[in-house]
Amino acid sequence: MDAAGDIAEFLTTRRARVTPEQVGLPAWGPRRVKGLRREEVASLAGVSVEYYKRLERGNAAGVSDGVLEALAQALQLDDAERAHLFDLARAANPVAPKRRKAAQQHVRPVVLRMLDSISSPAIVRNSRVDYLAANALGRALYAPLFDSREQPANSARFTFLDPAAHDFYIDWEHIARDLVAHLRSQAGRDPHDRGLSDLVGELSTRSDEFRTWWAAHNVRYHRTGTKRLRHPIVGELELDYEVMDVSADDGLTISVYSAEPGSRSEQALDLLGSWSATTALEPASTTDPTT
Repeated sequence: MDAAGDIAEFLTTRRARVTPEQVGLPAWGPRRVKGLRREEVASLAGVSVEYYKRLERGNAAGVSDGVLEALAQALQLDDAERAHLFDLARAANPVAPKRRKAAQQHVRPVVLRMLDSISSPAIVRNSRVDYLAANALGRALYAPLFDSREQPANSARFTFLDPAAHDFYIDWEHIARDLVAHLRSQAGRDPHDRGLSDLVGELSTRSDEFRTWWAAHNVRYHRTGTKRLRHPIVGELELDYEVMDVSADDGLTISVYSAEPGSRSEQALDLLGSWSATTALEPASTTDPTT
């Protein structure tokens, strides 16, 4: 990833989203640009036009937190976008570290025991959305991903490169856009992660949709929500999920899924649990996605 290029493109795309009316400015005369002009952003943020132009060219050396905060307000950034702007500014430091090799990630035995004690589907993944481990019901729920020809098991790789994902995810485009936004945010947070860079390169080369949405520079937090799945064994499910950090393991999270009590989805999950038990599915072992 190119830190200077990323901050330049992020500021440009955010500026294009905001209209003069949204920030209380008059929209007099014809406008050659979509959204705000650079001069208008600079005025709203309280910086000189030349200084803002330098930032939009990717030169963020020495930029203060106060200026970044003012830009976030001027561009009406949400919490995820604001955090991304600060991450990009840090990454654009002219003395940037070399790309670091993705560290091996193993799920500790205590975390695996916790997974097995959860009665709902539960998955462990890292910040690159590699699926590292699951309990038996989580393995059964995401069998199309774990069994995909696209390996190692990774949510983005499955979603964009395996045609089965379009059947599995009822709201495929929403899921896919959220994944791109998550990876974009992670790239700003850790631009020197070689594993992430390699994944983005693979997806950009092989998927037109990923390449297009990556260029939009959208970011968002991905902590809770609802997923609608079309499972090959039990049919359609609507499941709520929560994502929780494994505080002792940087970047690892546990996603837990549940269905509304008494719903058809709860019945389908019960059926899936019985099916996974009778077919002797084993919990997914810890994998090393860097190999």
